[in-house]
Amino acid sequence: MHNYEIIIFWSIEDSAFIAEVPELAGCMADGQTYVEAVKNAEIAIAEWIETAQIMGRAVPVARGKLMYA
Repeated sequence: MHNYEIIIFWSIEDSAFIAEVPELAGCMADGQTYVEAVKNAEIAIAEWIETAQIMGRAVPVARGKLMYA
């Protein structure tokens, strides 16, 4: 489990919950339920980190809740 903030909202356009991870550029997931969106976001976070490491890119340290979000 990772400690990155996940922002979840309902998207009328997509008819799904969207989960964004602001600390990881472009990292997001969706799900038909709130819980599914969170689970998919955790998978996306792990894959984002793995890809960054393979490419030799820095992985941001999780700061938790962001003040500007």
